[in-house]
Amino acid sequence: MKTLIIQGGGFRTAFSAGVIDAFLAFQYNPFEAYYAVSGGAIALSYYLSEQYGSCFEATKYLASEKEFMSYNRLLKRKVLMNLDYFNVVSDEKVPFDVAKAIENTLNKDVSIVVTGIDSGQATYFSPEKENWMDAVIASCTLPFVTKGKHLLHGKEYMDGGWSDALPVQKAVEAGATDLVIIRTSPKDLKVSQSWPDYLGAYVYRSNQNLQTCFESNHKKYNDSIDFINNLPKSIKIQQIAPEAPLLTGTYSNSIDILTKDYRHGVQLGVDFMVRNGFTRKK
Repeated sequence: MKTLIIQGGGFRTAFSAGVIDAFLAFQYNPFEAYYAVSGGAIALSYYLSEQYGSCFEATKYLASEKEFMSYNRLLKRKVLMNLDYFNVVSDEKVPFDVAKAIENTLNKDVSIVVTGIDSGQATYFSPEKENWMDAVIASCTLPFVTKGKHLLHGKEYMDGGWSDALPVQKAVEAGATDLVIIRTSPKDLKVSQSWPDYLGAYVYRSNQNLQTCFESNHKKYNDSIDFINNLPKSIKIQQIAPEAPLLTGTYSNSIDILTKDYRHGVQLGVDFMVRNGFTRKK
């Protein structure tokens, strides 16, 4: 089964937007299953709706819109990003064609990764027309930076990156034999425990499941890289990843560096298409 996985990364999604625009330019979508995490869920959504350029436009809009990101709000309300504002963006500013996305995924599997607040475990949510954007927002909901949790089917979830940032093992268990992964970090770059991990483990120490989730987050990510590097030869895998860390950070909002990372993604996406023998359709 041919499967696409798109990693998260906050505003580094500009790079993923470039890759999917290259795919769309070549009318390339041979996939039978899709997995997306956090910002990768935004990229996947506009890819599945065949909206060339829209993911990057949405990313730029969010980066420059004070209703979405405000350091004054961080000081007053301890929330940097107003993720619910993405409903306005996807409805009005850069409208997401959910009907087209649904049409293009009939008889295919779509999984948006979210983390259960109670369990600390990954849930691979299959979005429908009524809750597609809710699933995207839930997958992007970062503790300490956004509101920290989002309701989905009556349950509370947060960013899927904390439970399964690279859902390759899940995809293989589901039958993936031919994988394409869009990465927002160098493919072999491992990570150490970050300050949000430490903070999360302390703040949520009364919830053993969630505390463990924060404490083990970096280990799970590094284990995913080891899993990728030791896949059996029967499973084909291709990764589209920057060789060095992207210019954009998780919370960076400079349009100039967003544009540079977007163009880098376009170039690597085109390189991937050419390397695999595809030519742009007219």
